[in-house]
Amino acid sequence: MHTETATVFAKNIDKNNGDLYKKITWKLIPFLCFCYLAAYLDRINVGFAKLQMLEDLQFSETVYGLGAGLFFVGYILFEVPSNLALEKVGARVWIARIMISWGILSGLTMLVSTPAQFYTIRFLLGAAEAGFLPGVLYYLTTWFPTYRRGKIIALFMIGLPLSSVIGGPISGWIMHHFDGLYDFRGWQWLFMIEAVPSVLLGILTFWALPNHYDKAKWLTAEEKELLRKDLENDDKEGKGVKTSFKDGFFNVKIWMLGAIDFSILLGAYAIGFWMPTFIRNTGVVDTFHIGLLSAIPSIAGVIGMLAIGASSDRHRERRWHLCIPLLVGAVALATSTFVSDNLVLTVLMFTIASGVLLGAVPVFFSVPATFLKGTAAATGFALACSLANIAGLVSNSLIGVATDLTGTSHAALWFFSVCLVGSGLLALAFPAKVVNR
Repeated sequence: MHTETATVFAKNIDKNNGDLYKKITWKLIPFLCFCYLAAYLDRINVGFAKLQMLEDLQFSETVYGLGAGLFFVGYILFEVPSNLALEKVGARVWIARIMISWGILSGLTMLVSTPAQFYTIRFLLGAAEAGFLPGVLYYLTTWFPTYRRGKIIALFMIGLPLSSVIGGPISGWIMHHFDGLYDFRGWQWLFMIEAVPSVLLGILTFWALPNHYDKAKWLTAEEKELLRKDLENDDKEGKGVKTSFKDGFFNVKIWMLGAIDFSILLGAYAIGFWMPTFIRNTGVVDTFHIGLLSAIPSIAGVIGMLAIGASSDRHRERRWHLCIPLLVGAVALATSTFVSDNLVLTVLMFTIASGVLLGAVPVFFSVPATFLKGTAAATGFALACSLANIAGLVSNSLIGVATDLTGTSHAALWFFSVCLVGSGLLALAFPAKVVNR
């Protein structure tokens, strides 16, 4: 009898917990997802602008690749300081600051006319956006226990592929229909129009995000207490969890994670920044059609994120959920170089690569908080992102240089594939008992 009562009691707790996390998810994740969508759209819309911008401004592929990549120099330099500032001043104020500043700078990109101006605005845009992604990821660790984070991070990060699903057709439409209006080219309208959502969402952040669950007016006192106990129990389960800045910065596991995400982003940024060019190289010339086709790999990215993130949580397994997608992505990117003149096969290979590589991202970002918390977690998330986003500079610069020197991006894509294989194997080096929880 006592056993039956205990079982019923446990089921009631699970149901209460489930209802609580559904409530938190609906209150936070859709808004944060839209913010990330706006952020990533402002980051990669230069890939569509390129279709007109290079000819108008007489920029080479190398100039474009370096400019697109310099975003990540500013991003990397300010990533850790930005995340530490978020921990001190609170998510609401700091995320609002990030979004408003990057929206303004993205809009100002419409005024560039020289390589130096292009380089400068891209660097400043990266510095402005620095801290958003690791800041949100750290923020989510204060609301969700470890075993729920794979799915939650996936739900938040679908803003990344959705930015291309939605932004691709919209970007193509803007450039096609606004070109020449009031003597501005389509690429100039693109930067101006797509900057507006970031600024508006930044302003809304002041009302939409509580700094801590204790400050959430939409949670009852009982729900806050239930959440506090859940998070405390999760902390107890993580034996040897580190908490200081030193533990987050000088941590071999974080540097290993940075290397893994570096490889993931080499492929992801190749698709995000260059997919319009890859499609045009198969013979498609209409910008609206290019936008529609560019959305296909991103749809696969949405599916991959949700499916792989949920599977990783369900099995409480992280290592193989990183390794296998990276190996499949390597094969897809390498194969794309053999079919680059075929539209259907090109889109197919990049669709497979996008699905598995983006699918691995939420799994990756659920790992740092399995062995770090507090300041160490804030530092670790930011450092891993900083190391990984060197890929933005490397990916764009290598493809640009390779294209100018050889006429194709094949050499760069092969290099990315080799990096993915190495990182897939590196994922297996993590102790299963540490990260699989």
